[in-house]
Amino acid sequence: MRQTLAVAAVASLAAFLTAGNSTPDISSTLQNILANTDRSDLYTYPTDLTREIVPKAIHSHNDYWRDVPFYTALSVGCVSVEADVWLYNDTLYVGHEPSALTTARTFDSLYIQPILSVLQRENPFSAFATSPTHNGVFDGYSSQTLYLFVDVKTAGEETWPYVVSALEPLRSAGYLSTVQSTTSTSFTSGAVTVIGTGNTPLDQIQGVAPRDYFYDAPLALLSTSFSNITSLVSPIASTDFAASFGKVANTSGVFNETQLALLRKQIAEAHGKGVATRYWDQPAWPISLRNGVWKQLWDEGSDFINADDVLAAAGFSDESNYW
Repeated sequence: MRQTLAVAAVASLAAFLTAGNSTPDISSTLQNILANTDRSDLYTYPTDLTREIVPKAIHSHNDYWRDVPFYTALSVGCVSVEADVWLYNDTLYVGHEPSALTTARTFDSLYIQPILSVLQRENPFSAFATSPTHNGVFDGYSSQTLYLFVDVKTAGEETWPYVVSALEPLRSAGYLSTVQSTTSTSFTSGAVTVIGTGNTPLDQIQGVAPRDYFYDAPLALLSTSFSNITSLVSPIASTDFAASFGKVANTSGVFNETQLALLRKQIAEAHGKGVATRYWDQPAWPISLRNGVWKQLWDEGSDFINADDVLAAAGFSDESNYW
């Protein structure tokens, strides 16, 4: 009998919450406690900034377009963000094109300092934590790395050294993933894994060790002109979805046999090298097509969902239908 009543109570509460209510209609005193109206320190703790956020294999494409770059992606659990950087007068600015740049929106102000701030909150010093820790940005998943893609837009040979220098606040705190040798499996995962893309010069990464930055290899060329790429150089490889597969004619996002065979070939080649995969420039509309492509990529083993609408990709949008 008790078990039956308990099950009924849980079911009733679940139905209430599903209907859009945040707190059940119970005593006002208990509601105050649940709302923490007295701001009691019993219900907070030092690393709770990202508590209950579940990391999701989502890449926040063109992340700087969001109303609040980085933090929006973090709030829905994206494990990867992307910043386009432009070098002007020895400073890295962030934006999609030169006309979008402002003096306030720099690589340091939009990404390095916010990431560092979150990591400092997740790695506090206290009477209980007296030695340095290197937890990641997600409170309940401290070993999950955050992938920071740096899309170099200006000349790579000149710009990349500035990117490497800009990482120093994260580097000096010991938060970056590193590789100590080019001849062994010496990858050490850190709180942040930096990956250069766009005009990033391969020759300033491959063959360099020790280092704390990596290269976004062209996924479609891993079996040909980039066959010497290893996971120590490129933990993730990416390619233009539209260039590889053309138009997906099925409005539900189902690939044809030729597209599916190519997808499986590219994923298998990457995974054979220990390299994860990401496809960008996927169809964004109709929504059914977008969701169907996401599902097809995920079901076939691609490692990251490249998303402009991160809320939908994370399942927090009515139109996502959890794809």
